[in-house]
Amino acid sequence: MTLSYIELYKKGRLQEIRDELIKSLEECNLCPRNCRVNRLNGDTGFCKTAKYARVSSAFLHYGEEPEIVGRGGSGTIFFSYCNLGCVYCQNYSISHDGQGKEFSANQLAERMFILQEEGAENINFVTPTHVIAQIIESLCLAVERGLKIPLVYNCGGYESIDVLKKVRGVFDIYMPDVKYSDNTVAVRLSNAPDYWDVVQDILLEMHNQVGDLIVQDGVAGKGLLLRHLVLPNDLAGSFKVLDFIKEKISENSYVNIMDQYRPCYKAFEIKELARNPLAEEVQRVRAYAEKIGLSRGFSIYPHL
Repeated sequence: MTLSYIELYKKGRLQEIRDELIKSLEECNLCPRNCRVNRLNGDTGFCKTAKYARVSSAFLHYGEEPEIVGRGGSGTIFFSYCNLGCVYCQNYSISHDGQGKEFSANQLAERMFILQEEGAENINFVTPTHVIAQIIESLCLAVERGLKIPLVYNCGGYESIDVLKKVRGVFDIYMPDVKYSDNTVAVRLSNAPDYWDVVQDILLEMHNQVGDLIVQDGVAGKGLLLRHLVLPNDLAGSFKVLDFIKEKISENSYVNIMDQYRPCYKAFEIKELARNPLAEEVQRVRAYAEKIGLSRGFSIYPHL
């Protein structure tokens, strides 16, 4: 079956989306921050990114969810900078400091094609929100070169609903983090005062576009894959997040309840964040998910 982004390209719609998003860079409103700076002229807003996307690394990644990795690995492209300001980010040298180098549209397209040639199951765009215009521009070139594997939108969940609707049909798999269910926590830990309000609408739109995650022969082909990181002292408001997923999205949702939080960056300055989550804290969240009927994407481990 032909992937939808290839069909969009054949119809000329992908090129229209490209032009619309690049135009938006003149007064950037590509994420909820609406910085309104002219990125094409070299101005930068919260994400510190101007005309060109910065790339930290691009490689076959085997550390993602098994359904994303498949047999050939996920063709992962890590973009520098971010539209969130998480004080505990484990990749702060990339997301805050901008480690990486600028890529032209041709260079980014070539990297996508190389990853496909190396056997990637998909192209996995990590932290794509602030460079969505550059991604679509490069994607048009990559399709011309023969790109034909699924696309993964791997984000922090702080998206523009208008932009997300505009790119409908481009991405096969949405893979957002659902970080918090409390705006007061979100502004304190990620400088995102309306995070919970925004992410609820975003998750509903993503699910509306691609549905529940579809896995064939152990490999994800299309759908919504949700991630939720358990924070110490229930800072993430995990039960409320899971209730929303079950009640508003789908009981068949794939939810990766993650236990890998470790204090990094400025986390030691915040008492509640300055330790790893206890095994009991992670177990409690996973057990609650099972209790309310969620069953895909996580396991109940007796010992963590």
